[in-house]
Amino acid sequence: MDPRLTRRVTEKIPPNEVDLDPTDGAYRDDLERIRFSPYFSRLAAVTQVISQGAAGQAVHNRLTHTIKVTAVARGIAVDINRGPDADLAEKLGGCDPVVVQAAASAHDLGHPPFGHLGERVLDRVARSRFGLIDGFEGNAQTFRILTELDVHGRTGEGLNLTAAVRAAVLKYPWSRVGYPDPHPAQAQIPPRGAGPGQEGTGSAKYSAYLLDVSEMTEVRSAYPQIGDWQQTVECSVMDVADDIAYSLHDLDDFHRAGVLQHALVSAEFRTWMRRRSEFSRMDRGTLAAADRQPGHALELLRRRLLHKDAWVFDDEAFAVAVDRVGADLVDGLLAVPYDGSMESERAVGTFTSSWISHLQQSVVVSAEPPRRSSHVDLTPTAWHEVSVLKFVHQRFVLDRADLAMFQRGQGQILTTLVGAFDAWLADEDDQHRAPRRLVDLVELATAGYRRLKVDLPHLLRGPNGEDASSEDDLKRLGRGRGIIDYVASLTDDRAVATAASMSGNASQLWDAGGGL
Repeated sequence: MDPRLTRRVTEKIPPNEVDLDPTDGAYRDDLERIRFSPYFSRLAAVTQVISQGAAGQAVHNRLTHTIKVTAVARGIAVDINRGPDADLAEKLGGCDPVVVQAAASAHDLGHPPFGHLGERVLDRVARSRFGLIDGFEGNAQTFRILTELDVHGRTGEGLNLTAAVRAAVLKYPWSRVGYPDPHPAQAQIPPRGAGPGQEGTGSAKYSAYLLDVSEMTEVRSAYPQIGDWQQTVECSVMDVADDIAYSLHDLDDFHRAGVLQHALVSAEFRTWMRRRSEFSRMDRGTLAAADRQPGHALELLRRRLLHKDAWVFDDEAFAVAVDRVGADLVDGLLAVPYDGSMESERAVGTFTSSWISHLQQSVVVSAEPPRRSSHVDLTPTAWHEVSVLKFVHQRFVLDRADLAMFQRGQGQILTTLVGAFDAWLADEDDQHRAPRRLVDLVELATAGYRRLKVDLPHLLRGPNGEDASSEDDLKRLGRGRGIIDYVASLTDDRAVATAASMSGNASQLWDAGGGL
């Protein structure tokens, strides 16, 4: 049997009604299992950057972002299979468009309430409160949902997906610490995402928690052609598509909302282009001290890219990218304020579609990519362009003080929830009334840590490297992981409402949402 078709539990593979190829039928089953999952439906009520209520208008949420990533990913996969790189992709393990669609549909399932802010808060709380050395990470949570937390059929945990689809969501195929050995965080030049984060030890990004390492190892064994620290081809396609969609669609939202001010963005771009030689001679301290002055932030971006990705960075390519984004975005789309008219919508649509088409056609397949690249990646020209587009989003949206203030309040909600559920489960007189789903998740996680003690006991370590394999340790870790799993599965609104209930501020007891 093709190892890519391996499922955790043996199932008969029903042929697709139209295409009798069993491979295609199995992958389509996986795609539908993901799309019919309540975790997938939940994405409609999870923040991408800011909630619709906060923005006062329709903005992207995790579901609309996911749908667009899926469309871009499928387009890239189809182009690869029709192009000169088709044979190379096949030798590397294949690039099935349905596997790519399934991975793209699943790639954000693990995002907690309130987007990336929620990730950072849950990571910090998981480590500080429960001693979970691998904290929280959205990609690892996605893999855990697909393989453990979601359900399919009457037995077992997880959606029981093929190895191909499970492997295609492993953007960072390592754990935070401990696996594999040698760990990529220790490399002189770590792969993308594997370097240390701002807090804690190990890798900033990773795709499996320690108690899910065995599953990741089994899945990766279906791809002997792929190196230990590399994504599969299908995963690389999903990752590139995510980058493309992320760099463009949020700009749409904030142009419509009037947040992207032409004068501010234009001043940044024009000043850097005019003074680039002068900026290049400044020391970093001088630049950082005046980073709110036009042009300084783009120069700091240039230096970060050079420092992190010297293998692809090129000064002239960066300048060309700044010039092109400046022409299309700053002097094009942003030059005319959005007024809700059909003409302004055409302008947004034209900008987005032309850039997506350009970036989709800028994808290359490599047999032996550089360590910080992937088997499927953007050309150097397009890589620089996406970096500049992301800069606009980061600089003129994410770094705003009003957004930061809003997010700090959301962070408090998640911290409060984790503490309140932990206290509830510790209350011997009232723990029997805790949400059934929460209890299930704690029991599931505790059983997982007990298996880990048998299978890979060396991975059970505390924050300071101490042994964490006693029964008390396993119960603490299981309770912590289960609570984090539960809170991470809430929608934005449900997190707010639950926090209000737990703090005694709810004005209504029963509602149609139920669910706890």
